[in-house]
Amino acid sequence: MPQIRAAVCTAFNEPLTIETLHLRDPGPDEIEVTLDAVSICHSDIHFAEGAWGGALPAVYGHEAAGRVTALGDGVTGLEPGTRVVVTLIKSCGTCRSCTTGRPALCEQTADAPTKLTRADGTEVAAAMHCGAFAERVVVHRSQVVALPAELPPESVALLACGVITGIGAVVNAGRLRPGEDVVVIGAGGVGLNAIQGARIAGARRIVAVDMNEAKLETAKAFGATHGVLATDPKPWRRALRALGRGADLVAVTVGNTKAYDDAPRYLGWGGRMVMVGMPEAGAKATYEPVIPALLGQHFIGSKMGDVVISRDIPWMADLYAQGRLKLDELISGRWPLDRINEAIDDTRRGGARRNVIVLNDPSG
Repeated sequence: MPQIRAAVCTAFNEPLTIETLHLRDPGPDEIEVTLDAVSICHSDIHFAEGAWGGALPAVYGHEAAGRVTALGDGVTGLEPGTRVVVTLIKSCGTCRSCTTGRPALCEQTADAPTKLTRADGTEVAAAMHCGAFAERVVVHRSQVVALPAELPPESVALLACGVITGIGAVVNAGRLRPGEDVVVIGAGGVGLNAIQGARIAGARRIVAVDMNEAKLETAKAFGATHGVLATDPKPWRRALRALGRGADLVAVTVGNTKAYDDAPRYLGWGGRMVMVGMPEAGAKATYEPVIPALLGQHFIGSKMGDVVISRDIPWMADLYAQGRLKLDELISGRWPLDRINEAIDDTRRGGARRNVIVLNDPSG
């Protein structure tokens, strides 16, 4: 049973602590991955703050890349040394969601036996089926996708969550068609990828809405044609003027209830609101149901961009290799594991797109 270093959450709203833990060997249909990079997602921070509960002590982190170092029984199609992206999307392959092409909504995702323990035998949760703020992970075979070895791990790690969530929200869940108009509320890590997805899918005009002027300028570099400050008393009016009509698709990429309250105001007749950002448990938004009923509008939940990782991650990696998808530009900073709390604080302040924890040397 190998020993690894990991960043452990022992109490909500407290700094993570670097500990040496025992990682169990992979069981049937599981693999061990030695990680090269893991990025910090706002979902990790929300969990560490206690916004969604969960067992403690725990290791968070779910947006990672590395190389396979051990295989459990029954694993095929991978071998030691294979470069992979590690996601939180664990799928059984047999439930109704999986067999109808929506593995991100798998209904049979019970946690595997404990993977992490302290020296005294205390169990440590590997949160979100990953626990990737660590040097190695053991995950289910369904959670990984093999990618070409020449792609940099710090960049392709982003494909595990933020990129697929943003692009998938507009391409898969929102079913954006060429020539349609898009509003993206929030120009953070997921929002920038929703903007990229809209650009790649052929949107006519793309309006980014954010409270930060600098983020709006960044959004234009990722494909937004217009930027609107959310601090405007009625930002939807500026967006509608920019589009010349109501939007065909509005993607809400922030977990803010006011953003959800305002989002339908951007929609045109027959428009779709894609709900991506996750507010704290118990938060509520209010709508006047007669309006979407009258105007034929749709409210669509989007979990992890409704992706099929074996299909969508290789597609996006190929777009990146061609220079058509920005990944390097999403990275705000690179940090060692020992400075993960600084990286989290930097992410909390709101200016970072993605901070990446660089772990093992990928050339080793």
